[in-house]
Amino acid sequence: MSDKHLSSQFDSELANLSSRLLAMGGLVESQLRQALAALTTQSGEIAEAVLAGELRVNAMEVEIDGELSRVIARRQPAAVDLRLLLSIARATTNLERAGDEAAKIARMVRAIVDAGAHPLPLADLRLACDLAGGLIAKSLDAFARLDTAAAVAILKEDDAVDREFDGFVRKLVTYMMEDPRMISESLDLLFIAKAIERIGDHAKNIAECVIYVVKGADVRHRSLAEAEAEISGAEAIAP
Repeated sequence: MSDKHLSSQFDSELANLSSRLLAMGGLVESQLRQALAALTTQSGEIAEAVLAGELRVNAMEVEIDGELSRVIARRQPAAVDLRLLLSIARATTNLERAGDEAAKIARMVRAIVDAGAHPLPLADLRLACDLAGGLIAKSLDAFARLDTAAAVAILKEDDAVDREFDGFVRKLVTYMMEDPRMISESLDLLFIAKAIERIGDHAKNIAECVIYVVKGADVRHRSLAEAEAEISGAEAIAP
């Protein structure tokens, strides 16, 4: 078999894995939209739909991981190809965990509905959930296009989700101080807010994978300025 044919097959395998990652991401995005709808309407039925989707997300993670292992063993890739495969693995894990956070939101909504809780202050949570869900969508788009500029923009936007979380926590503390009867419900909202904040973190992690593929630089646990410095050179993928 010719080297050209082998290369063509490998390219097809990489494209297939990328497509499966994006399909998984689409399912997680759907989970997040449903979780927000369940939260907004306090609908136990929509919450159950989110939990049903979690099983499929978990199965997709296992399927992609298995295919990644087979491709790495068969092709023994190096350089950018190996970075891409490793990044697909990281992105898959982060998508599965984002799906877990959506499921946590759904479980909390179901508990709130079952308890017959009073109407809750949800406007800030809706904004934060919209921001976090948008970041997941943007991170997948950046991964599909290997767009490092978009990846850095996502790192910046994650700060907005963190600020929303911090502001919401301060409001919850005020509610609890003013009316101790709100403590239990406020704690439920705090867990939901933390889940939303973690979804933003997972989107940020996927964006960092983009920089790793393109530049070969691991910017995890590094400052935004350091990440920007890594992409300040040419945009071509390094060999």
